[in-house]
Order: sequence, then structure tokens, then C-alpha cells
Amino acid sequence: MDLPWAFFERTAERVFTPLAMAASAWSPDMVNGPALCGLLAECLDREYGSPEFMPARLTVDLFRPTLRKPLEIATSAARTGRRIVVADAELRQDGNVVARASAVFLRRSEQPPGELWTRAEQPAPPPAELRAGPATHIWGSDAHPSGWSSELGEHQNDSRKRCWQEPVPVVLDEAAGAFAAAAIIGESTSLMTNWGTEGVGFINGDLTLALARLPRGKSIGVEADNHIGVDGVSVGTATLFDADGVFGSCIVTAVANPAAQVDFTRENEAIDDRRRAAAERRGA
Repeated sequence: MDLPWAFFERTAERVFTPLAMAASAWSPDMVNGPALCGLLAECLDREYGSPEFMPARLTVDLFRPTLRKPLEIATSAARTGRRIVVADAELRQDGNVVARASAVFLRRSEQPPGELWTRAEQPAPPPAELRAGPATHIWGSDAHPSGWSSELGEHQNDSRKRCWQEPVPVVLDEAAGAFAAAAIIGESTSLMTNWGTEGVGFINGDLTLALARLPRGKSIGVEADNHIGVDGVSVGTATLFDADGVFGSCIVTAVANPAAQVDFTRENEAIDDRRRAAAERRGA
């Protein structure tokens, strides 16, 4: 299947139409979270980012179902200072705000003196032989016999999860920035932290991405740090990394959605189609 290699097509200056890659695992008529987070991050970065400032934080609220219909974006600056820039964005569909975001850009400078604590065990990319293959998504879990594989359903267990992915471009025929790439892959925090033995039964309503630097290279990794779930509400935290090491963290909150539980051990046509198309496009 030859699908366009992007989440959206720009159909007007501030209007974006979701493509097949943007389809959600919850419903093929809905737009997935990575696509929305990537679009918000990319538009904020293009309008308010600069080489002197680091896009250090992105918070996205996904509070209304977003259909695969045209989306209009509106942005505004909340603060433009010497060391900080804060900007907001809204995605609108049929006159309703379906998602919103806030980004913080901090001026780059020198590190202060002294040594600081950081955790000793850091996540690492998959083996080189897997990364050299055609797969754009590689999945990992502690309970898997070899740790990593390109088969999603092989990691449906109750152990720590991780993934290594090549982000889908945000807008067709437009180069995306590293901030958007981090947002797209960072949204996988929900999958990595809410995925258990029966699949995924939580749907996240937000994302907060915090970056010390931008990702490098074509692929980005996410490793779960913790999952906390009580009374149908969960909190998931994860670490983001690339081939050069860790560069940020992500946190999501989610609400139980067992009526639409996604079981990755069963055939999921929409996900399989997107994965096959991505692998074919990468190998072209």
C-alpha cells in the first residue's frame, strides 16, 4: 500500500488535512495523538523558535476527539523576553477547539559549574543489525527473549517497554524540525507506560515534553520510567533518547477506555497498513 509519507497535507496557509498516516488505533476516523502533538510543535517552532533559544517544554491538551477532517491552527505569543519565550497554539475543527498547546523556549548558554546526580542506568538504542533493517518502528520489553523486535504484538506483557522509531513527517513535502520529531515520538509515552498483558486500555488526554537538547539523527527512543494507575486514571513517565544518549523526559495522564481496548496481539489493519507503508517508503 502506497500511503503518503506524512501525517497532514497543507490545504491552506493555516489549514491542514489529515492523511492516512494520521489515523488512530482507537478509530480509523480519528486523528492519533502523535500527529496532533507534532503539528502543534512544528507550528509553534516555526513561528516562535530561533537558533538562540532551545524549545525546552511542550504541553499539549487533547481534550476533544479529532476527526480526519481539516484542522485550522491559531497561535499567539504569551511572553517574549530576553531569556524566555512562551507561545500558545490551538487546533480548531468545525468551529471547536479540539487541542491546545503551550511551548517554552529558553535561551541557550553555558552550563554552571559542579557535578550533578543523574541515574546510572540509561536507555540505549536497539542492536545495530535491527537498526540497519527496513523497520521504522522497533519495539522492546524486558520480558522479550531478545529484548527488541519489529513485531509489536510480541511485547504485550507486564514488563517495562521501550521503542525506537523514525518519526513520520508532519506535513507532506515540508521538512519538519527536531522539536516536532521529539513531540511525535514523545507521545509514545502513553503506549509505553499504559500497555499491559491485555493491550492498552487507557487513552491519554495530554502530553508534557521537557527537553535539555534536541534529538539527533533520524530515529528516537522512548523508555518507560513508571506507570501509576488508580480508579481508572493513570500517570506515565518516560525518558527520551537517541544514539548519542538521553535528551529529555515526557509525562502523560490518561483515562480508562476499556470499551475500546487495543489488543496488539490481534491483527490491527490500520496499524499494520501504516507500518508496511512506512517500511516501504524508507526502503525506497
